Amino acid sequence: MRLTITTKLFLGVLATSVLVAVVMAAAGQWGFQRDFRRYIEAAEARRAEALVETLAGIYAQRGDWSALAGEERRWRAILRGQPRPAGNEAPEALHRHRHGLPRAALYDANDRLIAGRAVPGDGEIIRHAVVVNGQTVGWVARTPARRPTEATDLRFQRAQLRNLGVASLAAVLLAALAAALLSRAFLAPARAIGAASHRLAAGDFDTRVEVNAADEFGRLADDFNLLARTLQRNEAMRRRMMADVAHELRTPLAVIRAELDAVEDGIRALGPDTLASLQAETRALGKLVDDLYQLSLSDVGALDYRRRDVDLRTQVAEALQPLRERCTAAGLGLASTGVEGAPLRVHADPDRLVQLVGNLVENALRYTDAPGRIEVACRCDDGQAVIEVSDTAPGVPEALLPQLFERFFRAEGSRNRASGGAGLGLAICRNIVEAHGGTISAASSSLGGLSIVVRLPLLRGAA
Repeated sequence: MRLTITTKLFLGVLATSVLVAVVMAAAGQWGFQRDFRRYIEAAEARRAEALVETLAGIYAQRGDWSALAGEERRWRAILRGQPRPAGNEAPEALHRHRHGLPRAALYDANDRLIAGRAVPGDGEIIRHAVVVNGQTVGWVARTPARRPTEATDLRFQRAQLRNLGVASLAAVLLAALAAALLSRAFLAPARAIGAASHRLAAGDFDTRVEVNAADEFGRLADDFNLLARTLQRNEAMRRRMMADVAHELRTPLAVIRAELDAVEDGIRALGPDTLASLQAETRALGKLVDDLYQLSLSDVGALDYRRRDVDLRTQVAEALQPLRERCTAAGLGLASTGVEGAPLRVHADPDRLVQLVGNLVENALRYTDAPGRIEVACRCDDGQAVIEVSDTAPGVPEALLPQLFERFFRAEGSRNRASGGAGLGLAICRNIVEAHGGTISAASSSLGGLSIVVRLPLLRGAA
């Protein structure tokens, strides 16, 4: 049978509590027995002193032990009571007080047995001297008590042991109740998180856990809620991406189909203009498919990287060369700073660096109004190699800057490809930069448009 965590915790706390109760009961019983023996020994010592005083009085009356020699009944009577001499009264007429020393015997000064049973010599013997007028006239020998003999002491011992047992049983029952309550209270957040996990696994990404605690369960609930929000955001991005892909593919396909239908119906002749239009849409469709393929490869880490030590300035200059004519044709000026000078050595794939710079400049080219300007800067900053691409108006609202690197996102909010690409270029740039151990960020440009800053780690000793 598989035990639940609640049962395991209950049994663990209960077993620990029972063990503690048993140890405390055993320690309490041992301590009580030890202290009670000491109490009995002290009581017997006081009784022995009273018996010695009584025997000294008897010896003083006769001057010898003749009153007790061979008188077992009288000796037992003395052990049961305490005759105290008063004037010339006979011992039998004296008042009696209990001594409670049944294991005592009387010896004279020469160690001859006078009364009582001889105390065996193989055990512990306690001797008390009987002194009359400064002279030892006899000895009272006794064996120490190992357990109580008086009825009162026995009743007291039984009562104490019974109370100790009742207290131990009550402690065990209280521990069982506390274990049950604690196991339920402690594991209630775990059960809530477990139930929420099942709902999350079933696709309910709105699931959240409300655990108002600052302990480990509270932190686990926060992590679970963070996971749920991340999955919810990823699911929304996945659905949006599917819709965007469908739309981006449908647009050029619809144009191609319309052109072909027009040619087939004889509405439009199959001339150079028609072929150019079809070719343009085919190229756009091919570019989209290529971008999707590149993005998918970079997402799974399968994009081919052949890293080596290269000069970042050289790669930036190489990437800008084929883009100058396109910028001029679009009515935009392309300026570069820092592409010459001391090498900025980085460990990177040169082809991917060219692709990175090309995507950044092409993104600026598509979204910058003419006449305008694009500036590309290459520099060393705080031990890192920096590429910055800035452009003129229009800019991007501050609230939209963090979303620029999401796939299919376009700041102008239009799905018209005439105003821009499919929104995949910056997403590919981000994956390339992160694969090289760098960072990429977006900010408002001092030129009035957008500024994209890429930071890559320099080789040691290259700064």
